Amino acid sequence: MTNVSNEIKEQLSLEQVVEHIRWSDGLVPAIVQDAETRQVLMMAYMNRESLKLSLESGETWFWSRSRQELWHKGATSGNVQTITSLKYDCDGDTLLVEVKPNGPACHTGAVTCFHNEIVGLPEQSADQASGDSIATTASASSESRFEVLAELESVIAERERERPEGAYTTYLFDKGVDKILKKIGEEASETIIAAKNKDNDELRLEVSDLMYHLLVLLQERKLPLDDIMSELSRRHERPRRD
Repeated sequence: MTNVSNEIKEQLSLEQVVEHIRWSDGLVPAIVQDAETRQVLMMAYMNRESLKLSLESGETWFWSRSRQELWHKGATSGNVQTITSLKYDCDGDTLLVEVKPNGPACHTGAVTCFHNEIVGLPEQSADQASGDSIATTASASSESRFEVLAELESVIAERERERPEGAYTTYLFDKGVDKILKKIGEEASETIIAAKNKDNDELRLEVSDLMYHLLVLLQERKLPLDDIMSELSRRHERPRRD
């Protein structure tokens, strides 16, 4: 009897949420934000069905206006978004979805879809505009430098999921974690040798191999690269000891 009562309460709760939202042609914009970093990741549209699926599954579902169909974020890339909270604004015409992302939000491989910054606003002085432009360029350059890691993480996740025949990544996943760890050990040793030999060309190749195998390990253990980046960020923000 208690279980039935709880199911009814959950159903009524969903109905109440739907009634509070001001739908426009059956859709409502949903802003997706990283629950930990607070970074805005993307904006998409939800209809009643995608909202229902999001609440039931705990992962983001949207409505594609171009394809006219439901889509589950990360269904093909593996970059799913686990919902930690879902809110609507005071007017009820926008949703805020806080998530824990399992990889980049943007199809380009960028962490966020909002990576194109506009500079030179009217209220800025010439000096401010110049300084901000330099800072923005540096920031954009820094972000684009690491897009390949997000792209590679996505490709590795796809390889694990689809296991294409003849792919080296498929071979590693088929052999399991012991084989992956063995390769990491080998690549780490070769990296040390290249560094000791002061051969930067060889070092570049060996570090690249090492990083690739580390990403394979993270995928095997289902530990997102974002978690590593967050840990590095936390360490960077720690107060320095005199």
